[in-house]
Amino acid sequence: MTDEPLERWAAHRQGRLRKPGERKAITLSTGPQRAAHVAPDAPRMILEWDGFAWQPLLTVENYAAARLALYPPPENTPADQAEVTAPVEVRSPLAPGTGRHRRPRP
Repeated sequence: MTDEPLERWAAHRQGRLRKPGERKAITLSTGPQRAAHVAPDAPRMILEWDGFAWQPLLTVENYAAARLALYPPPENTPADQAEVTAPVEVRSPLAPGTGRHRRPRP
């Protein structure tokens, strides 16, 4: 078995580690932590990783507020709004075709 050089191992390990500033939400209710959709109205605490431990950042009233705290909506610039308002061609998912997967019409 060949040993991996220490520098390569350290770089690989550093890439796997959680980055400081990463955030997560936990439910503030009794019992074990469960999936977010189980208690959407329960209050949440937002935690932030400082490189060594999770630190409390703020509390929010429910799941929707936690999503906004973790994933804020992007700020729209006038250029972005122009792209959104441009007409988009919508194709029917069942456009006419002659592929093998299509059933013949009577």
